[in-house]
Amino acid sequence: MSTTDIKEVVKEKYGQAALRVKTGGSSCCGAAPASGLSCDPITSNLYDTSQASQVPEEAMLASLGCGNPTALAELHPGEVVLDLGSGGGIDVLLSARRVGPTGKAYGLDMTDEMLALADENKRKAGADNVEFLKGEIENIPLPDNSIDVIISNCVINLSADKDRVLREAFRVLKPGGRLAVSDVVTRGAIPDEIRQKILLWVGCIAGALEEGEYRSKLEAAGFGQIEVEPTRIYRVEEAREFLSSAGVNVDAIASQVDEKFMSAFVRAVKPASPAANACCGPTCCS
Repeated sequence: MSTTDIKEVVKEKYGQAALRVKTGGSSCCGAAPASGLSCDPITSNLYDTSQASQVPEEAMLASLGCGNPTALAELHPGEVVLDLGSGGGIDVLLSARRVGPTGKAYGLDMTDEMLALADENKRKAGADNVEFLKGEIENIPLPDNSIDVIISNCVINLSADKDRVLREAFRVLKPGGRLAVSDVVTRGAIPDEIRQKILLWVGCIAGALEEGEYRSKLEAAGFGQIEVEPTRIYRVEEAREFLSSAGVNVDAIASQVDEKFMSAFVRAVKPASPAANACCGPTCCS
């Protein structure tokens, strides 16, 4: 698929998810399994009851993430936060509460239906320090060095140009700014055909990076202090029903894929400016 084709597929799937929420349905991007579980184990039980009570129900229902970046990003009052691929706005609204009235939380999404849902959730939440922007995560419509923290929840894996996404994230972060995203990551060699099918199960669009490749791309974009921390490791049994329906002999491939797919929390830091670290002692300054 071309980059344009992938974007259109993502727009369609997430637009449909937003419309399902507005009509009282599930946001799950795939067909609900026969077991009756909507999106387990990827999107279930990511937010505790206290967090759920802080946002409109529609924001919770529209969540298509694979983690909880707001719980792990260590946000502080007064910070400016940007959520890449903000969907119905759950992580933006939770971030807005953490940074408080002196801070600000931006959400960026390219899907009109999700933006409309997010704006409605913002109104219901009474969040004055929130702004939702229309745009693509490959072309962030914000100035250089303007953001303290970038979060994202299972969205970077959907991009066909992850190098550009990470370069853009680096550009808009202030020196010393932090990237703290949840994403789907793979570990080790996996047969390509099986990789595609399992990633379709995990994230709707098969585009997750291998752990080492993720680190390399972050380094190439200029980031340092890179960490990839698994938060949920998927077992092949969890995908048995999906894979069997796709014609895969699960027992035959189990040993090749078990525990090689995971949700992970990915951290990285934009280095502080050279001037901030410059030596000004008598041995190195005239």
